Amino acid sequence: MAETFAAYWRSRLSFLDVHYHARPDAYLRRRGVIGTGQGYRDLGGGVVLKNHLGSSVAAAEAARELDLPVLGSVVLNAIAGGPVPRVVTQALAQVQAPHSGRLLVHLPTHTRTRHVSTLKRAISNDYVSRDGFEPCALCDDTGRLTAQVLELVRWAKDHPVVLSTGHADRDTVYRLIDAAKNSGLPRLMLNQPASPMTGLNAADLKALAGESWLFIEQTALTYLLGYQTWEDFAAVLKDVPNVVYSSDLGQTSQIDIAEWRTCSRSWFQATGLDAQRIQSIELETPLAMLSP
Repeated sequence: MAETFAAYWRSRLSFLDVHYHARPDAYLRRRGVIGTGQGYRDLGGGVVLKNHLGSSVAAAEAARELDLPVLGSVVLNAIAGGPVPRVVTQALAQVQAPHSGRLLVHLPTHTRTRHVSTLKRAISNDYVSRDGFEPCALCDDTGRLTAQVLELVRWAKDHPVVLSTGHADRDTVYRLIDAAKNSGLPRLMLNQPASPMTGLNAADLKALAGESWLFIEQTALTYLLGYQTWEDFAAVLKDVPNVVYSSDLGQTSQIDIAEWRTCSRSWFQATGLDAQRIQSIELETPLAMLSP
């Protein structure tokens, strides 16, 4: 019997970070793809690359040729073609390494939300400055999800993907959850919902959670930037079902991978997480989310 996705990675990893930014990207990043893979490998972990310019699948495939624990994703920003199935199909066509699991598909990260990040970041080149930040609308003027987004949700139901809410605002996230439920979407991840872009706290997430197909991302970055109180951060880590713990790092102004791991262990201890819960949020739930 062929080894399953989860069994393959469980035997090789102690954690899986589903949200890390590597070069090349819209902003200058601390590490390139190969250096990122080496960094995670050396710490016993794996990583899913996220790229604001679109697909990171080809880069991940190159890293896998070097036996590095790297998976790709696709971000459906305007510069990549927008939130349409064809962009996802192109990324799926590049997924060729075995044990790659479901493709993480992020709805646009450049939207009409008014939040201005406090991150210090340098744009990577003039083409990004000119064309890389065009916003994509997820909802029409009446506040309903656009026909394009609804089509993508319906399409995603029948393909090996996990749809992520991207940088959607609070109301849009609720509409996406309803659309996913109505269409029978098998996997939806709420992307960094504690961020001011979305503004969902631990109580909100506990009220939403419970569906086996709904996954809740908790990034380290929302806490590091002061967007989230310690109490809320701890409550999500400890009490919310189906939590996927990630870094959302890679910025030159933020901590590197090893320091994030050290901080994470300290936070988990301070929160009183037991070994089973740590294993769940760091590895088992990410693997369950990405399993075919």
